[in-house]
Amino acid sequence: MEIILLEKVVNLGDLGSIVKVKDGYARNFLIPAGRARRATAQNKADFAAKRAELEKAAAAKLAEAQAQGEKLGGTTVKLTQKAGVDGRLFGSVTNFDIAEELAKAGYPVAKAQVRMPNGPIKTVGDSTVSVALHTDVVVDITVTVYGETA
Repeated sequence: MEIILLEKVVNLGDLGSIVKVKDGYARNFLIPAGRARRATAQNKADFAAKRAELEKAAAAKLAEAQAQGEKLGGTTVKLTQKAGVDGRLFGSVTNFDIAEELAKAGYPVAKAQVRMPNGPIKTVGDSTVSVALHTDVVVDITVTVYGETA
């Protein structure tokens, strides 16, 4: 199915690109999420008329994400979890826990935006985690996990 992208989509294209994707990806994800429209003649004409408006909105989103990224960059999140004497946690620290702590600190971040390249944190100490505020804005933060003996 051919679609017109209404915003930048990672590994697919930029705003206004006409790309061919599998039908299910378009019908079940891109179109319902408002990221794309079918590439019909009418929709192409509508997009051409609204292109400047959509580009302005996308630039505003990017500027807002960059401003938030500057504030968030270099932030340290401190968490306390129950741990054994060897420094291994009973359970783990997930992206939900990190997003919750960032929200308490005044940085509203969705758990899907927290990227943990090595999976959940299972040991006491410092770890680096990425927060993707926008497709073009990815900020690294430090997560410090303290052990609490049971």
